[in-house]
Amino acid sequence: MEMLTIFLRHDETKTLDEINQHLKSTGWYKNFPPPDVEVISWYVLMGIGQVVTLRFPSEKLRDINQLIEKEAWGGYRTEFYPTYDYRAIYQIEQSKNQ
Repeated sequence: MEMLTIFLRHDETKTLDEINQHLKSTGWYKNFPPPDVEVISWYVLMGIGQVVTLRFPSEKLRDINQLIEKEAWGGYRTEFYPTYDYRAIYQIEQSKNQ
């Protein structure tokens, strides 16, 4: 399984209503995330946009990318970051170093 963090940065040349209308017209609300892709977290960063972390089989990466390009672009500027869960490793290191 792979993880990916996506920054959905608001297009500040558009109002929130314009962004939402664009997303509605492209099918974003119906199609994201694609099948077999799990949303791990989805946060709003005020003044920046949204940050979504996904978990998925590696063969779904292309589907995620294509969906973003077809439906989110125009409402958001996007950035992608490969991601992994460090929490368990940190907890082990923390317990060894107390």
